[in-house]
Amino acid sequence: MATQNYKAWSVLIMSTVAFTVCFMVWMMFAVIGIPIKDNLGLNETQFGILVATPVLTGSLIRLPLGIWTDKLGGRPVFFILMLSTILPIWMISYATEFWQFLVIGLFIGVAGGSFTVGIAYCAHWFDPDHQGLAMGIFGAGNTGAAITKLVAPIIVVGYGWTMVPKVYAILMLVTALIFWFFTFSDPSHKVGKAVTLREQLATLKDPKVWRYSQYYSIVFGGYVALALWMTKYYVGEYGFDLKTAAFLAAAFSIPGGILRAIGGYFSDKFGAHTVTWWVLWVALVCLFFLSYPQTVFTIQTVNGPNTFSVGLNATWFTLLMFTLGVAFAIGKASVFKYIADDYPHNMGVVAGIVGLAGGLGGFLMPILFGVLLDLTGIRSSAFMLMFGVVWVSLMWMYFTEVRPVYAGLHTDQQGLRPPTQAHSLE
Repeated sequence: MATQNYKAWSVLIMSTVAFTVCFMVWMMFAVIGIPIKDNLGLNETQFGILVATPVLTGSLIRLPLGIWTDKLGGRPVFFILMLSTILPIWMISYATEFWQFLVIGLFIGVAGGSFTVGIAYCAHWFDPDHQGLAMGIFGAGNTGAAITKLVAPIIVVGYGWTMVPKVYAILMLVTALIFWFFTFSDPSHKVGKAVTLREQLATLKDPKVWRYSQYYSIVFGGYVALALWMTKYYVGEYGFDLKTAAFLAAAFSIPGGILRAIGGYFSDKFGAHTVTWWVLWVALVCLFFLSYPQTVFTIQTVNGPNTFSVGLNATWFTLLMFTLGVAFAIGKASVFKYIADDYPHNMGVVAGIVGLAGGLGGFLMPILFGVLLDLTGIRSSAFMLMFGVVWVSLMWMYFTEVRPVYAGLHTDQQGLRPPTQAHSLE
């Protein structure tokens, strides 16, 4: 038992470290994309495509990675994934054309698929009562986005942006080797050879999987999109330099990663539904205020025209972003608690499907942010878009989870059938 416990925690710690490095690489363009944009003279839409390109590959590859993890085990899949990204990361330093950055970015994006591998790999080492916490701890690797915002600007200022990929390539190689020597495999965690691909993909017909995908597209997809977009937002909206903008943007990224473990604990204690419901409401309120653009208006008074300015200053904006980061962190853990509860035997596949949806949200939203900014000239239009997505998620949750539960409770109170535990909110 002691040996098994040691192996479980060794796997969890090393997987979290590896995922953190992978996420640092995945979010690299959030910082180096700004000098690249200036060098190439890109517009806002092109910048959105540039930073989102790695997210596309990291999203699409999640489903096959989930299948391979169930079949082959997490350790070899995670190790090979990390090794496959080292050369593309290094080659970014030598790209000079927009198309070159996009092509190499697609290969770098494989690092983003590490989440699906690691979440299933770690979850299998823990019992159901502690899986939420374990998955939350692993998910704290999202802080790689914040580490990139703190470290990469220093490298850019001191040595130029081309040094960042070289440093990250070396870091990935070292991490992959350490991961291999301090992790373990357990044959019982693999699905049987008799399980076919068609049987694994049968979960695609389950409407719950698509509902969880919608939730994850905002709590993770929104997190990725804003992690990529916020440094540039601070530069454009408030006039900060790259180093200061990246530091302030980390106020969103840090809680969005570290507090995921707390989200896992809350999900174990209060249930995935209850936690996710409140996460979406907090996000909706934050996005309502973030959506309001800087506004100057004039009112005719008895003493003549009077001009007012309404808008968020940098301090209030950062506080709201911090709160949103906390909500997203908890929500990322609670959505995967749903999956661990409902699909314990094919978690890799379901995690791949849901992770793919979340990643696609992270890919599409930065592009849409750029399109909206080019069309409207309003930077806060990014938050207007996200407000709408969260509202859709809340309505879907209400009609599929909340309303049926209360309808059942009302029926019980009328004496039509005896109450059961299934009627509780979680």
